[in-house]
Amino acid sequence: MRLPVAMTVAGSDSGGGAGIEADLKTFAALGCHGTCAITAITAQNTLGVDAIEELSPAIVTAQIDSVFADLPPRAVKTGMLASPEIIFAVTGALRAHHMEELVVDPVMVAKGGAKLLRDDAMDALKSELLPLARLITPNLPEAELLLGRGISSRPERQQAAIDLVRSLGCRAALVKGGHAQDGADDVLFDGRSVTWFTARRIDTPNTHGSGCTYSSAISAGLARGLELEPAIRAGKRFITQAIRWSLEMGGGHGPVNPLFRLRAPLAQKLR
Repeated sequence: MRLPVAMTVAGSDSGGGAGIEADLKTFAALGCHGTCAITAITAQNTLGVDAIEELSPAIVTAQIDSVFADLPPRAVKTGMLASPEIIFAVTGALRAHHMEELVVDPVMVAKGGAKLLRDDAMDALKSELLPLARLITPNLPEAELLLGRGISSRPERQQAAIDLVRSLGCRAALVKGGHAQDGADDVLFDGRSVTWFTARRIDTPNTHGSGCTYSSAISAGLARGLELEPAIRAGKRFITQAIRWSLEMGGGHGPVNPLFRLRAPLAQKLR
Protein backbone atom coordinates (compact mmCIF):
# COMPACT_ATOMS: atom_id res chain seq x y z
CA MET A 1 0.00 0.00 0.00
CA ARG A 2 1.40 3.38 -1.01
CA LEU A 3 0.22 6.60 0.62
CA PRO A 4 0.92 10.21 -0.37
CA VAL A 5 3.60 11.72 1.85
CA ALA A 6 3.18 15.02 3.69
CA MET A 7 5.76 16.72 5.89
CA THR A 8 5.58 19.09 8.82
CA VAL A 9 8.46 21.31 9.92
CA ALA A 10 7.47 22.57 13.35
CA GLY A 11 7.93 22.42 17.11
CA SER A 12 6.99 19.55 19.39
CA ASP A 13 4.19 19.97 21.96
CA SER A 14 4.72 17.75 24.99
CA GLY A 15 1.01 18.04 25.76
CA GLY A 16 0.17 16.42 22.43
CA GLY A 17 -2.36 19.03 21.33
CA ALA A 18 -0.52 21.19 18.81
CA GLY A 19 2.66 21.30 16.76
CA ILE A 20 4.23 18.16 15.32
CA GLU A 21 1.89 15.93 17.30
CA ALA A 22 -1.29 17.54 15.94
CA ASP A 23 0.14 17.65 12.42
CA LEU A 24 1.00 13.94 12.30
CA LYS A 25 -2.40 12.94 13.67
CA THR A 26 -4.07 15.09 11.03
CA PHE A 27 -2.00 13.64 8.20
CA ALA A 28 -2.86 10.11 9.31
CA ALA A 29 -6.56 10.91 9.67
CA LEU A 30 -6.61 12.25 6.10
CA GLY A 31 -4.84 9.35 4.42
CA CYS A 32 -1.27 10.63 4.25
CA HIS A 33 1.97 9.23 5.60
CA GLY A 34 3.29 11.96 7.87
CA THR A 35 6.96 12.87 8.12
CA CYS A 36 8.54 15.64 10.16
CA ALA A 37 11.47 17.85 10.99
CA ILE A 38 11.36 19.10 14.57
CA THR A 39 12.56 22.68 15.02
CA ALA A 40 12.11 23.11 18.77
CA ILE A 41 11.04 21.17 21.83
CA THR A 42 8.48 22.78 24.10
CA ALA A 43 7.48 21.84 27.62
CA GLN A 44 3.77 22.64 27.63
CA ASN A 45 0.32 21.48 28.59
CA THR A 46 -3.21 22.88 28.32
CA LEU A 47 -2.29 25.69 30.74
CA GLY A 48 0.61 27.10 28.74
CA VAL A 49 4.23 26.83 27.66
CA ASP A 50 6.77 26.32 30.47
CA ALA A 51 10.00 26.06 28.46
CA ILE A 52 11.33 26.11 24.90
CA GLU A 53 14.58 24.70 23.54
CA GLU A 54 15.46 25.32 19.90
CA LEU A 55 17.23 22.63 17.90
CA SER A 56 20.30 23.50 15.87
CA PRO A 57 19.75 24.64 12.29
CA ALA A 58 22.06 21.81 11.19
CA ILE A 59 19.85 19.06 12.62
CA VAL A 60 16.73 20.74 11.22
CA THR A 61 18.32 20.71 7.76
CA ALA A 62 19.48 17.11 8.22
CA GLN A 63 15.95 15.99 9.07
CA ILE A 64 14.50 17.64 5.96
CA ASP A 65 17.24 16.24 3.71
CA SER A 66 16.83 12.74 5.11
CA VAL A 67 13.08 12.71 4.48
CA PHE A 68 13.42 14.06 0.95
CA ALA A 69 16.13 11.52 0.12
CA ASP A 70 13.85 8.53 0.70
CA LEU A 71 10.27 9.72 1.32
CA PRO A 72 9.86 12.84 -0.83
CA PRO A 73 6.73 14.65 0.35
CA ARG A 74 4.16 16.01 -2.05
CA ALA A 75 3.40 18.88 0.33
CA VAL A 76 5.17 20.52 3.26
CA LYS A 77 3.79 22.71 6.01
CA THR A 78 5.75 24.81 8.45
CA GLY A 79 4.68 25.79 11.94
CA MET A 80 6.85 27.01 14.82
CA LEU A 81 10.26 28.02 13.44
CA ALA A 82 11.43 30.03 16.46
CA SER A 83 14.54 31.82 15.14
CA PRO A 84 16.00 33.49 12.05
CA GLU A 85 18.71 30.83 11.91
CA ILE A 86 16.12 28.04 11.70
CA ILE A 87 14.11 29.99 9.11
CA PHE A 88 17.22 30.36 6.92
CA ALA A 89 17.96 26.63 7.31
CA VAL A 90 14.40 25.59 6.42
CA THR A 91 14.21 27.99 3.49
CA GLY A 92 17.53 26.79 2.11
CA ALA A 93 16.52 23.14 2.36
CA LEU A 94 13.11 23.66 0.75
CA ARG A 95 14.67 25.65 -2.09
CA ALA A 96 17.26 22.90 -2.63
CA HIS A 97 14.50 20.30 -2.89
CA HIS A 98 12.32 22.49 -5.16
CA MET A 99 9.26 22.21 -2.92
CA GLU A 100 6.33 23.96 -4.59
CA GLU A 101 3.41 22.89 -2.38
CA LEU A 102 4.42 24.76 0.77
CA VAL A 103 1.88 25.86 3.37
CA VAL A 104 3.24 28.33 5.93
CA ASP A 105 1.39 28.67 9.21
CA PRO A 106 3.19 31.74 10.61
CA VAL A 107 3.15 30.61 14.24
CA MET A 108 4.16 33.52 16.47
CA VAL A 109 2.40 33.25 19.83
CA ALA A 110 0.96 30.29 21.70
CA LYS A 111 -2.67 30.35 22.83
CA GLY A 112 -1.49 31.02 26.38
CA GLY A 113 0.63 33.98 25.27
CA ALA A 114 4.13 32.50 25.07
CA LYS A 115 6.23 33.77 22.15
CA LEU A 116 7.02 31.02 19.64
CA LEU A 117 8.85 33.28 17.18
CA ARG A 118 11.70 35.47 18.35
CA ASP A 119 11.37 39.20 17.72
CA ASP A 120 14.44 39.15 15.46
CA ALA A 121 12.92 36.42 13.25
CA MET A 122 10.10 38.45 11.71
CA ASP A 123 12.24 39.93 8.93
CA ALA A 124 13.57 36.50 7.95
CA LEU A 125 10.05 35.09 7.93
CA LYS A 126 8.86 37.86 5.60
CA SER A 127 11.85 38.00 3.27
CA GLU A 128 12.92 34.36 3.09
CA LEU A 129 10.08 31.95 3.79
CA LEU A 130 6.81 33.64 2.85
CA PRO A 131 7.83 34.26 -0.79
CA LEU A 132 8.23 30.48 -1.20
CA ALA A 133 4.74 29.71 0.07
CA ARG A 134 1.93 28.28 -2.00
CA LEU A 135 -0.29 29.44 0.87
CA ILE A 136 0.08 31.25 4.18
CA THR A 137 -2.56 30.78 6.90
CA PRO A 138 -2.33 33.59 9.47
CA ASN A 139 -4.99 34.14 12.09
CA LEU A 140 -6.06 37.74 12.68
CA PRO A 141 -3.36 38.64 15.26
CA GLU A 142 -0.69 37.14 13.01
CA ALA A 143 -2.00 38.99 9.96
CA GLU A 144 -1.96 42.22 11.97
CA LEU A 145 1.69 41.67 12.91
CA LEU A 146 2.67 40.82 9.34
CA LEU A 147 0.94 43.92 7.94
CA GLY A 148 1.55 46.29 10.85
CA ARG A 149 -2.05 47.39 11.22
CA GLY A 150 -5.29 46.45 12.94
CA ILE A 151 -7.85 44.22 11.20
CA SER A 152 -11.44 43.90 12.38
CA SER A 153 -14.25 44.09 9.82
CA ARG A 154 -14.89 41.65 6.99
CA PRO A 155 -13.77 44.17 4.35
CA GLU A 156 -10.56 44.73 6.32
CA ARG A 157 -9.95 40.98 6.49
CA GLN A 158 -10.46 40.68 2.75
CA GLN A 159 -8.08 43.55 2.07
CA ALA A 160 -5.55 41.97 4.45
CA ALA A 161 -5.52 38.76 2.39
CA ILE A 162 -4.95 40.78 -0.78
CA ASP A 163 -2.20 42.89 0.78
CA LEU A 164 -0.39 39.86 2.23
CA VAL A 165 -0.04 38.37 -1.24
CA ARG A 166 0.89 41.62 -2.95
CA SER A 167 3.35 42.84 -0.31
CA LEU A 168 5.00 39.59 0.86
CA GLY A 169 5.23 37.57 -2.33
CA CYS A 170 3.36 34.43 -1.32
CA ARG A 171 1.08 32.97 -3.99
CA ALA A 172 -2.03 32.91 -1.77
CA ALA A 173 -3.12 34.02 1.70
CA LEU A 174 -5.91 32.61 3.87
CA VAL A 175 -6.79 35.01 6.68
CA LYS A 176 -8.59 32.98 9.32
CA GLY A 177 -11.57 34.40 11.20
CA GLY A 178 -11.42 32.40 14.41
CA HIS A 179 -10.52 35.51 16.42
CA ALA A 180 -13.20 37.67 14.78
CA GLN A 181 -16.35 38.81 16.55
CA ASP A 182 -18.66 38.18 13.60
CA GLY A 183 -18.27 34.45 13.00
CA ALA A 184 -15.57 32.00 11.99
CA ASP A 185 -15.30 32.78 8.29
CA ASP A 186 -11.94 32.69 6.49
CA VAL A 187 -10.99 34.63 3.37
CA LEU A 188 -8.62 33.52 0.61
CA PHE A 189 -6.88 35.64 -2.00
CA ASP A 190 -5.01 33.54 -4.55
CA GLY A 191 -3.53 36.36 -6.57
CA ARG A 192 -6.57 36.57 -8.84
CA SER A 193 -9.79 36.28 -6.89
CA VAL A 194 -11.25 36.35 -3.38
CA THR A 195 -13.10 33.38 -1.88
CA TRP A 196 -14.80 33.14 1.52
CA PHE A 197 -15.05 29.90 3.51
CA THR A 198 -17.88 30.00 6.02
CA ALA A 199 -18.60 28.01 9.16
CA ARG A 200 -20.68 28.42 12.28
CA ARG A 201 -18.66 29.34 15.35
CA ILE A 202 -18.54 26.52 17.91
CA ASP A 203 -18.76 27.72 21.50
CA THR A 204 -15.88 25.92 23.23
CA PRO A 205 -12.64 26.96 24.96
CA ASN A 206 -10.99 23.77 23.70
CA THR A 207 -9.28 25.01 20.56
CA HIS A 208 -5.63 24.27 21.34
CA GLY A 209 -3.91 23.17 18.13
CA SER A 210 -6.64 24.45 15.82
CA GLY A 211 -4.26 26.43 13.60
CA CYS A 212 -1.81 23.53 13.31
CA THR A 213 -4.59 21.09 12.51
CA TYR A 214 -6.19 23.36 9.90
CA SER A 215 -2.96 24.03 8.01
CA SER A 216 -2.06 20.33 8.17
CA ALA A 217 -5.45 19.37 6.80
CA ILE A 218 -4.94 21.74 3.87
CA SER A 219 -1.45 20.32 3.31
CA ALA A 220 -2.83 16.79 3.34
CA GLY A 221 -5.30 17.79 0.64
CA LEU A 222 -2.49 19.20 -1.50
CA ALA A 223 -0.47 16.02 -0.93
CA ARG A 224 -3.45 14.01 -2.17
CA GLY A 225 -3.52 16.05 -5.36
CA LEU A 226 -6.31 18.52 -4.63
CA GLU A 227 -6.15 22.03 -6.05
CA LEU A 228 -5.81 24.83 -3.52
CA GLU A 229 -9.44 25.89 -3.12
CA PRO A 230 -10.81 22.32 -2.73
CA ALA A 231 -7.97 21.57 -0.28
CA ILE A 232 -8.95 24.59 1.84
CA ARG A 233 -12.64 23.72 1.66
CA ALA A 234 -11.95 20.16 2.80
CA GLY A 235 -9.61 21.48 5.50
CA LYS A 236 -12.27 23.90 6.73
CA ARG A 237 -14.79 21.06 7.10
CA PHE A 238 -12.18 18.98 8.89
CA ILE A 239 -11.14 21.62 11.44
CA THR A 240 -14.77 22.51 12.13
CA GLN A 241 -15.48 18.90 13.10
CA ALA A 242 -12.20 18.63 15.03
CA ILE A 243 -13.33 21.63 17.12
CA ARG A 244 -16.87 20.30 17.44
CA TRP A 245 -15.47 17.05 18.89
CA SER A 246 -12.67 18.77 20.86
CA LEU A 247 -11.35 17.16 24.01
CA GLU A 248 -12.07 18.11 27.63
CA MET A 249 -8.59 17.53 28.98
CA GLY A 250 -6.38 19.31 31.48
CA GLY A 251 -7.11 22.53 33.35
CA GLY A 252 -6.76 25.01 30.48
CA HIS A 253 -7.57 25.05 26.77
CA GLY A 254 -8.15 21.45 25.72
CA PRO A 255 -7.03 20.30 22.27
CA VAL A 256 -9.04 19.94 19.11
CA ASN A 257 -9.53 16.35 18.01
CA PRO A 258 -8.06 15.38 14.62
CA LEU A 259 -9.20 11.81 15.29
CA PHE A 260 -12.85 12.79 15.70
CA ARG A 261 -13.88 10.16 13.15
CA LEU A 262 -12.86 7.46 15.64
CA ARG A 263 -14.88 8.96 18.48
CA ALA A 264 -18.30 7.47 17.70
CA PRO A 265 -16.99 3.92 17.00
CA LEU A 266 -14.84 4.10 20.12
CA ALA A 267 -17.77 5.26 22.25
CA GLN A 268 -19.79 2.29 21.03
CA LYS A 269 -16.90 -0.09 21.76
CA LEU A 270 -16.43 1.19 25.33
CA ARG A 271 -20.09 0.76 26.31
